Parts: sequence; structure tokens; C-alpha cells
Amino acid sequence: MTVEAIQELPPDPILERRELVQRTAAQTLGRRTLMSKFMVALCGLALIAALIPLVAVIISLLQKGLTWWSVNFFTQVPAIPSITDPNNVGGVANAIVGSAVIVAVASLFAIPIGVIAGILLADSDSRFANIMRAVAEIMTGLPSILLGIFAYEMIVVGFDNYGIHLPGMGFSGLAGSFALAVLMVPIIMKAAETALRGVPGTIKEAGLALGARKSVVARKVIIPGALPGLLTAVLLSFARAVGETAPLLWVIGASDVVTWNPKNEMAAMPLQIFQWALNSPYPSQRDAAWGLALFLVVAVLIINLAARLIAARLQKERR
Repeated sequence: MTVEAIQELPPDPILERRELVQRTAAQTLGRRTLMSKFMVALCGLALIAALIPLVAVIISLLQKGLTWWSVNFFTQVPAIPSITDPNNVGGVANAIVGSAVIVAVASLFAIPIGVIAGILLADSDSRFANIMRAVAEIMTGLPSILLGIFAYEMIVVGFDNYGIHLPGMGFSGLAGSFALAVLMVPIIMKAAETALRGVPGTIKEAGLALGARKSVVARKVIIPGALPGLLTAVLLSFARAVGETAPLLWVIGASDVVTWNPKNEMAAMPLQIFQWALNSPYPSQRDAAWGLALFLVVAVLIINLAARLIAARLQKERR
């Protein structure tokens, strides 16, 4: 083909379009760069604005709470300050043990129910599954105090209204465990569904192709594959339950002794902080609430970090 024939060919529309895009991009490069820098700076300012109150709270907790930490503070039960010893607040062993027992019993009920429900939601898009998914969304957004009122009506006074007196009913640790279990189930459901849906479908199909039943595939293939996400969901719901105050205010009563029996009235760390900080007539108890608040923050932080580390380790082992 001669040079004249090549010159007479119509221009390539793809090349013309690419040239137009490149020219337009070059013309707007300065404005886009400036806008990008502005948005990055705006995000940085928003991060600083969010960190200021967080850092202020942490500094206050460390300054006011760390001075109360001692062996006696964590091993003794609360005491009444006296004129001769105004700083004799005792300790918070009853609250630590109470929170551990209440959340542990709640986890025994919430974890199996939440994981099984998450498997159902991940494996089905039926109408029933969609209804359950919507209910979980609503339950996750409900104020936690409503769960406390529900547990109070169902457990504390609910059976007495019908003349039924069951052991462990009324104000007790079991009632608090019931309230926290209702709080934990939708959190575990949603996180478990997300983790289980992250398992490649080809793995499930391979298990079914080998002749295994759905239950066997779910138990031995899908759940081990989603284990990092499931553990993260469980530990995060556990951390949420440890720090909840509103549901426990209604149902667990109060106790100044260490008790491991959830059928009895119990103490809890959030409730102890609430009582000391707002209801105590003694300045030393109001100050000691900072020590327990610091311990609660550290406990929740450790649980969250453990969730991240365990999930990262399991994910690394899978690779």
C-alpha cells in the first residue's frame, strides 16, 4: 500500500478517543491533584477530631484509675469507707467474677444459636432466611436497655405473674445472662453469615460431589474454612457483652460478695462502676470507679486484640 493510500484511510476512532481522554486528563490534572490533597487533609482533620476525645478519655482513665490498682483492689470485695480510713473502698473481685460468670453463661447459649443461624442464612436465600436476616438487622440496632426491660418482664417478674416459681428466676445472674445472650445472638449471626459466605463455593461443591451430606460438608469443610471469621465474631460479641450496663441494671440485682452461682444475685463491672460513680455518697468510691473503669477498658481491649491476632494467625495457617 502506498503512502498516499495510507494517508487517505479514515482516522482510527479508538486512537482518537484515547487521545481525547489523555488531553482532557492532562488539562484537569492540576485541579484533580489539588482536590485530592484537600480531601486527604480533610480526612486527616476528621481523624484528629475523632482521636482527641478518645485520647482524652484514655489519659483521664490512666491518671485517675491507675492509682487504685493493687492486689487488694482486685482480690477483695467492696467495703464502706470510715472516718478513720476514708479510702477503704475494698475491692472489685465480686464484680470481676460476676461479669465473667454472666458473660460465660450467656456465651454458652448465644454462640451455638448464633453460629447455627449464621449457617442457615449463609446457605439459604429463602423467604424465612430473609425474614431472619431482617430481624437480626433490627435486633443489632436496638438500644440495649430494651433487652434489659424484656429480660426483666420475662425472667424477673414474668413467671411470678403466672404463679410459677422456678429456681434461679427473679433477680439473678441467669437473668443477666439471658439479656446478654439476646444481645449477642444477632451480632454472631451477621458476622457468621459474612464469614461463611466468604468460603469459596467450589469447596462446598467439591464436598458434595464426593457424596458427603450437607451437614458433613458444613461441619468439616465450611466451618473450618470460616473459622477465623467465626472466632472474631464470637470474641467481638463477647467484648460487647462485657461492657454492657443497661441490660444488667434491670435484672441481676446487686451483691457485695463473690459468688459463682448464677442463680444468685450478682455484681458486674459496668454495674459496679455505675453504682460507685453516681450513687455512692463517698468520694473515695466515686474516685475508685475510675480504677474499675480502666480495668474494664483494658479487658475489652485485650479481647478485641486477641480476636484480631487469632483471626490473623488462623488465616496465615490456612495459606
